[in-house]
Amino acid sequence: MSAPAAAAAEEVKPSKPPRSKKMLIIAAIMLLVVIGAAVGGYLWYSSKQKAAAAEEADTEEPVAAHVVKGPPTFLPLDNFTVNLADPGGERMAQIGITISLTDAHAADNVKLYLPIIRNDILKLIAQRTSAELLLNDGKESLADDVKQVVSKAMGFGEDAHPAKPNKKSSATAKKKKAPDPIEDNPVKGVVFSSFIVQ
Repeated sequence: MSAPAAAAAEEVKPSKPPRSKKMLIIAAIMLLVVIGAAVGGYLWYSSKQKAAAAEEADTEEPVAAHVVKGPPTFLPLDNFTVNLADPGGERMAQIGITISLTDAHAADNVKLYLPIIRNDILKLIAQRTSAELLLNDGKESLADDVKQVVSKAMGFGEDAHPAKPNKKSSATAKKKKAPDPIEDNPVKGVVFSSFIVQ
């Protein structure tokens, strides 16, 4: 073979791999990148949705805890007849008290503590004078004090403290909201059914 023919034969031989293999590799890499981006986007979106749902559940729980279930339950107590703290001890009061509670279950709980509650209410009234009880402010003050006495006997009110969780239940205590001794108080108010000062 002559030199020009050998040079022509060398030119005919392909020195580079065919373009179709390169295009196939590039297309496969691009497809993997697109699939990876789609999976990453889906995981990011689903984690955001789960976080939003968990946050919404946390904010809804306290609102549901304060929903009033129905009309209050009224628990009338026997009338209280007490000598007042006037000089000479000649004045007395006969007062009918009715306690407003959230439901019948709370009324049943109050009945369990009734001897203690009656004793503390008698002491409250005996500390008042007839002049105090004849004023509207004195009646309101007595109603507030009676509410505190009933609440305290039931483990609620400003003086009550929620029970501390023990070490075994600390994991469950983190999940559940501890009862608030003021907001979760089943004693909603005190009304007077009769009020006589003599």
